[in-house]
Amino acid sequence: MLTIIAALLANLFIETSESFTVVVPRDQIVAHVGSTVTLPCWISPPENAEALEIRWYRHDQFSNPVLFYQHGKIQDVQEESFRNRSSLNPWFDQSGGLKDGDVSLRLEKLRIQDESSFHCYVSGESEYDSGDMVLKVTALGSAPVLFPQPLDDGRVNISCKSSGWYPEPDVTWMSDERPVLRPGGVSRSRGADEMFSVHSWTVVSHSDATLVSCSMSLKTGELREGRLNIQAIISSDSSDPWKALFLAVLICAFLGLAGLILYKYRHKLTGKKTVQEVCDVETMESLTKEVVGDTNIEELRKHAVQITIDRERSHPDLRVTNNSKIVREAPGYKHTGEGFPYSLCAFGAQRFTSGRHYWEVALAQKDTPPKHYWLIGVAKHGNFRGKDRSALTPSRGYWFLCSDGDNGFYTNSDPPVKLPLTPRPEQLGVLLDYDLGQLSFYNVKERKHLLTMSTRFTGSVAPLFNPGVGDQSPLEILDCPEPVETPVETPVERPVESSGLLLSNSSDA
Repeated sequence: MLTIIAALLANLFIETSESFTVVVPRDQIVAHVGSTVTLPCWISPPENAEALEIRWYRHDQFSNPVLFYQHGKIQDVQEESFRNRSSLNPWFDQSGGLKDGDVSLRLEKLRIQDESSFHCYVSGESEYDSGDMVLKVTALGSAPVLFPQPLDDGRVNISCKSSGWYPEPDVTWMSDERPVLRPGGVSRSRGADEMFSVHSWTVVSHSDATLVSCSMSLKTGELREGRLNIQAIISSDSSDPWKALFLAVLICAFLGLAGLILYKYRHKLTGKKTVQEVCDVETMESLTKEVVGDTNIEELRKHAVQITIDRERSHPDLRVTNNSKIVREAPGYKHTGEGFPYSLCAFGAQRFTSGRHYWEVALAQKDTPPKHYWLIGVAKHGNFRGKDRSALTPSRGYWFLCSDGDNGFYTNSDPPVKLPLTPRPEQLGVLLDYDLGQLSFYNVKERKHLLTMSTRFTGSVAPLFNPGVGDQSPLEILDCPEPVETPVETPVERPVESSGLLLSNSSDA
């Protein structure tokens, strides 16, 4: 009997000594929409986990995992929304990965719907353990835009609007850097993309402050701020001049709107559009600005990012090189439709939800004429289907400049705006200013600003490319050279202050 008890105790000791513990961080993990995040998880003491079963799952969805590793490979049993977005990835560069017991989970292209509690479950032949952590997904919205409206008593009602937030941001009004203003009200709405738009307002008098600011912030401390100098709006003597100016602007806006509706109504007479469509369609205004000199390409290149083509999202009749930088129509492809082949779209693998980003595209190769057919811009992430031009509008999440051979250059506005671009661009620069809601195009070799489209982005957007059909040269995404530093600091050029054309549309996507 003593021998049996001793054997059992020895066996129990052996099993206990071979057991492991799953270790995960105590703090929640926070990441932005559209980004890539790694959820850390490892086993202690470290041991080779290649022969173990590793299961990542959410909530109580044990049988519907985010990722399932077994028999030395990732199995095809998976929660559908995480397909092609999840993998096992070392927590840090020096980690040996599975061989050192690092079973961390990598998630790409984060969505708001990914926010939840994640469980890391590891099991062997005779032992198992698990740990859980919380993933919080955030989206930093657009910079607040302040709109003043004068009141009869001489005060000004200031409205503050911003969109693209998750979760709901806090709103703070300040006067002369002091948080003494109280909002008159705050309204929030949630779009189909799950993100929040916020509208707040307050009333300010001349004695309240010189500078009024409205800021929106997340619990993480990230914030956006908009400012307004009320001294430029309120006159200490009388509000009559301001009222007169406001009335004049209102009348001009009304007349402009009436003219636009009449222009749209003309299409109704031909049976192309209904009255409701005339009222609902997105509007674009063009304003030609005076040429103020060459564009500082070196300043733009300070915002350069590496862009590659997402091969999985490209049209099947496109051919993309191994480095994902060059694209053209497939050999033997014949465009059977009329006009530009809008469906031949390729999309950048990169996604942007804030900041300024610049890239360049070659539209001519050595000893060949410049391309006559191309389409370049950005598209809202997820908008990857468009058979014709009617589906590629700003209201549906597309913004681009198109070159259609003898038909010239035009934007995807309604109606289209044609541009007399001379000479034909051989190298096109693209600047996306997400926070300002601007997409600008530049002729790099001529160092000229061509066009700025103004809108309001929500969610993530990706670069958009279409090489057209029939040109000798392909469309090539370039690696921007390092900007040349100059001894005298040059202020960053913002697109709206450049030469060229400025387009603004009132619809959001």
